[in-house]
Amino acid sequence: MPNSFGPGSAPLSKCSMAKELNYYILFETYEQGMALHDLLTRHHIDNRIAPTPRAIQGRLSCGMSLLIRPELIDEARSVIQAGNAVYYDIVPVENAFRSRRDRYC
Repeated sequence: MPNSFGPGSAPLSKCSMAKELNYYILFETYEQGMALHDLLTRHHIDNRIAPTPRAIQGRLSCGMSLLIRPELIDEARSVIQAGNAVYYDIVPVENAFRSRRDRYC
């Protein structure tokens, strides 16, 4: 196995970085977030409780958000509207994910 820093090794700039878009639903209170989490779960819409990303933390938020995949956001919006769910904002965030984060390039 070649040395990561020796001759013939790949430069660090060629590390794989896949970008993916996720949607974060922000709330004023934790209770609003839990209520929407329950509503989406009852409608079989995959969602995950997540901390609000630092990039959008300056907006009004209780620090908790719901993470929704892009292919489910339209369905989630429909359920939110039909259920009159309370939320502050829905923010798209491009996340950088290093698929080989546990290895050197």
